[in-house]
Amino acid sequence: MPSKRDIQHRLVTTLQRRIVNPLQRKVPAQQLLETVGRVSGQPRITPIGGRKIDNEFWLVSEFGDRSQYIRNIKANNRVRLRLDGNWYTGTAHLLPEDDAHARLRALPRGNSAVVQLVGTDLLTVRVDLDG
Repeated sequence: MPSKRDIQHRLVTTLQRRIVNPLQRKVPAQQLLETVGRVSGQPRITPIGGRKIDNEFWLVSEFGDRSQYIRNIKANNRVRLRLDGNWYTGTAHLLPEDDAHARLRALPRGNSAVVQLVGTDLLTVRVDLDG
């Protein structure tokens, strides 16, 4: 019997994959994370929410290691980010020791509220931007 967390994960990711993400990718102001698919080797683009602070970008994954983009980062931590319509390259770092709930309080409220509402395994990610 699947747990409540498993059911929640399945429902939310299905909704994101089929409806929310395709629509958000088309919004010019939407922040996007591009990883390299760990199996396909192809670019994978995921809408995200976070904040650039100096030469770092911070975000919190709502499903941690269960998120496909987190699995891709584990295989290859070189990523690209679209911020304010511009693409940046960087190196992603997974920070399980970081207090993800506290981190969300420092990030944009709207996205943080959704992550807290639907998330089951929060994981902080820091991307060190090149140059």
